[in-house]
Amino acid sequence: MASSRLPPTALMLKQFMRRQQVLLLYRKILRAIRQVPSEADRKYLQDWAREEFKRNKSATEEDTIRMMITQGNMQLKELERTLTLAKS
Repeated sequence: MASSRLPPTALMLKQFMRRQQVLLLYRKILRAIRQVPSEADRKYLQDWAREEFKRNKSATEEDTIRMMITQGNMQLKELERTLTLAKS
């Protein structure tokens, strides 16, 4: 019986790809938040984003993670739209 060369905590390809999607979304959200003019609003949004990602970090079900990524992308687009309107 051949043993696996992977360490026991190694992520499978699909898990790795999802993790990359989540990290990319997190970075995009934080970058968008940096454009918020009010420091108090910026702090509130940063805390909100961190708490949301921390609260959901233990999610393991593929469909749930995909749904959360979709919702996060929609919220990011809404934030970007709001910032664009505020600048014009």
